[in-house]
Amino acid sequence: MTDTAPADPGAPASGSPAPYDAVVLAGGAARRLGGTDKPALRVGGRALLDRVLAACADAGTTVVVATPRPTARPVRWAREEPPGGGPVAALEAGLRLTTAGHTVVLSADLPFLDQPTVRRLVTALQETEADGALLTDADGRDQPLVAAYRTAALRRELTALAAAHGGLSGLPLRRLTGALRLTRFPDPLASFDCDTWDDIATARARIREHGSVLDEWISAVKDELGIELDVDTGVLLDLARDAAHGVARPAAPLTTFLVGYAAAQGKGGPEAVAEAARKAAALALRWEEDSGGGTTDARSGGPSAPDAG
Repeated sequence: MTDTAPADPGAPASGSPAPYDAVVLAGGAARRLGGTDKPALRVGGRALLDRVLAACADAGTTVVVATPRPTARPVRWAREEPPGGGPVAALEAGLRLTTAGHTVVLSADLPFLDQPTVRRLVTALQETEADGALLTDADGRDQPLVAAYRTAALRRELTALAAAHGGLSGLPLRRLTGALRLTRFPDPLASFDCDTWDDIATARARIREHGSVLDEWISAVKDELGIELDVDTGVLLDLARDAAHGVARPAAPLTTFLVGYAAAQGKGGPEAVAEAARKAAALALRWEEDSGGGTTDARSGGPSAPDAG
C-alpha cells in the first residue's frame, strides 16, 4: 500500500516525535566522485557526514556504517560483512546496534537535511499505519535513505530477503522497500544528495545564498565550538546594531561577545542570553541618549554619524 503525504512537508505535525535510533550509511564507493572519501567532503565548512549527524541529533543511538573516523558527534560504528556489500547489507549491520521502535535511515551525503525534517518523518510514521515515511526528490523519485521506518518491519523484511537470496550482499534497496507500506513527502531540498562533483558545487553555492548563509554560518560555528545552544539570532543582531549606533562600530562584536560570556557565567541557556542582551541593549540606548545621539569612531576618537553597521 502506498500513501502520498501533502506536498507541503513544512506543515507542523501534531504530537511529538517518538524516540528513534538512526542508521547512517557512509561506506559507499563514491565511484562518480572518483572514489574520494565523500562523507568527509565539506559543504559550508562542515563535513557532509557531520551535517547529517546534526540532523539526527535527537536519536537515542546513532550508528554509522563505515570505517571509523573523527566526527563532530559521538556515534557507534558498524560494518557490513563483507565490506562493500551494498546498502541492504549495510543497513542490516547498523540495525544490529539499535533498540528503538523507529529507525531513521540516512545516507551520509545530504547537505540540506535538518532536524525538523527528520522529526517530521518520525512523527508522520507514528501517526499512520505505514511501515515507513520517506522523502521524494525533485523528479518524484523515492529516496529510501532519507526516511524513517518501523524497526520491526525492516528486520522482518531483511530476514525474508536473506532467506530468499542466501544473504544480503549486493541486493538493491528497492528489494527491501518494495515490500513495505510507505508514506511519501515531496521535498527536493532535504532529499538533495551529492553523487557528483557538480552536486558538490551546487550545494556549496547554495549554502552561500543570501537567504541561508547566516544560519549556515551559525550552525558551522556551533559545530566547530561544540555548542548545542539555540538562541534568537535576531536579538543578538539587534543588540549589535544598537551598540554600533549608540556607542561605536567596534562595540558591536565586543558587546555580543560579552553578552555570551555573561550568559555562560549564569544559567547559560537561551533565556540567559536573552536577558543579558536586553540589559546590554538598554545600556546602549542610554549611552546614545547621554551622548546626544551621535557615536564615536573608535579608530579616530572623533564623533561620527550613526551607522547601520
